[in-house]
Amino acid sequence: MVDILIAVAIVSGLGLLFGVGLSYAAKVFEVEVDERVVQVREALPGANCGACGFTGCDGYAAAVVEGQVETNGCPVGGNNVAQQIAAIMGVEPGKIKRTAARVLCNGRSSVSNEKYDYQGINSCVAASQLFSGHKACSYGCLGHGDCVAACQFDAITITGGIARVIEDRCRACGMCVLACPKGLIELIDKTKKYSVMCKSADKGAVTKSNCQVGCIGCMRCIKVCEHDAIHMDGTLAKIDYDKCTNCSQCSKVCPTMAIRVMDFGE
Repeated sequence: MVDILIAVAIVSGLGLLFGVGLSYAAKVFEVEVDERVVQVREALPGANCGACGFTGCDGYAAAVVEGQVETNGCPVGGNNVAQQIAAIMGVEPGKIKRTAARVLCNGRSSVSNEKYDYQGINSCVAASQLFSGHKACSYGCLGHGDCVAACQFDAITITGGIARVIEDRCRACGMCVLACPKGLIELIDKTKKYSVMCKSADKGAVTKSNCQVGCIGCMRCIKVCEHDAIHMDGTLAKIDYDKCTNCSQCSKVCPTMAIRVMDFGE
């Protein structure tokens, strides 16, 4: 019985000793956390998508408080979150340009040709390893939905064999941009309605044989644009969104309908 009491006393004493030691260490090595970091973190949506340039919301919150970045760096939270963070930091809120992902390919199954019948893994990355994919156009959307899987906001769907973004749901996190092996997805100002829905670098005749709605480099859009907003990038027309006024003239003269209004709302 005495042995048991001695053992209990020793264990209790050690527990007390370790407890005091841990309490002392906690005080000595305590790292003070700025309350504003916690407040900013709570204001953020918590998507941890990395669109702000940091690994997650915690990193961005700390950077804001340290003055490394602006208060409007969270595209997912938008202007509402930017205003909340600015209020916490006691500064004027900067406005966020509302962007949304856009898949720059219009090569639906009904208007594009294929090289072969693909029956492999249902993944764009996997399919693209075989002769650049099963589409005759090596630059086109393969439609297996890697971008759909990457989207946390249910903002992308596969329609007609290609990916389409529901811009009303898109939070411009950029995860789909990273997921696309073809580099077809770009974040574009939501106020800009028109896009060249093609990324083919082939010559016009080759593009036309592969897809009925691809850009063939005819330059009619350049000639009709009064705002100098369209230029050629090799054989492909590209819109300068800083100059584009949504006048629609380019879309009206495009013989293949490669330039279209892309606004997939809910």
